[in-house]
Amino acid sequence: MTTELTRKLVVFACFLVTAVTLIPVVMMVLVAFQSDAESMAATPSFWPTSWHPENLERAFDLVPLGQYLLNTVIFAGGTTLLETATAALAAYAFARLEFRGRGVLFGIYLATLMIPTQVTLIPQFALVAKLQGIDTWAGMIIPHAFTALGVFLLRQFFLGIPRDYEEAARIDGANRWQAFTRIILPLAVPAIATLAVFKFIGQWNNLLWPLVISNTDATRTIPVGLQAFQDTHGTQWNLLLMAATVTTVPLIVIFFLTQRWFVRGITMSGFGGR
Repeated sequence: MTTELTRKLVVFACFLVTAVTLIPVVMMVLVAFQSDAESMAATPSFWPTSWHPENLERAFDLVPLGQYLLNTVIFAGGTTLLETATAALAAYAFARLEFRGRGVLFGIYLATLMIPTQVTLIPQFALVAKLQGIDTWAGMIIPHAFTALGVFLLRQFFLGIPRDYEEAARIDGANRWQAFTRIILPLAVPAIATLAVFKFIGQWNNLLWPLVISNTDATRTIPVGLQAFQDTHGTQWNLLLMAATVTTVPLIVIFFLTQRWFVRGITMSGFGGR
């Protein structure tokens, strides 16, 4: 098999996988423009017989979708900023600082990844409630501002950065903090961008924690707000999927804007450590 034929087969396979992956997205958009009767028919028809762009206005009128979008941006953005900061500091400590028990501590830290989120949900809720953080931004954001996965990702990248860069900076008079902020962080932009994209997308789609901690529209996020399209008479599928389409657009835009850094971070972070 020639190299050219292999390349064409790989391209075709990637195209096929992409097409299959996009089928649910295309169906979501098509149903979003259907009429109420057509979207709730016993026999589904995914291609609209008539297009109803007014479903977008109806979705915003039914629930405060704009408020939910703003709340989701605050929640996802706040957790992303805090996690990238805490993960970068912890990863630098595990990658560069020499202290007794570093390896054991890092192993214990990574072991927390095996604990399901549902196990820690009740203790987190009890702690936040005791601190009077229910239905507040601090109560929603701070418990999700730390993750072992982010520390592991950035630590692997930091280990791939030669120590000579830092040593040269230290010789020139820079302290450890200056070496970290002026040498390490600029070189780690791809890994940090990758972590930020992962975290933002994960928190944008987070349903469980906002569902538990938020009680009003002031802090309610999009995944929780989409439940408003369900009532005792059934689910308004066209309006629900229209709202879901609107909330998917920001993620698509963010991914394309950060695609270059995202691909570099995936390539270098997971396998670049020594």
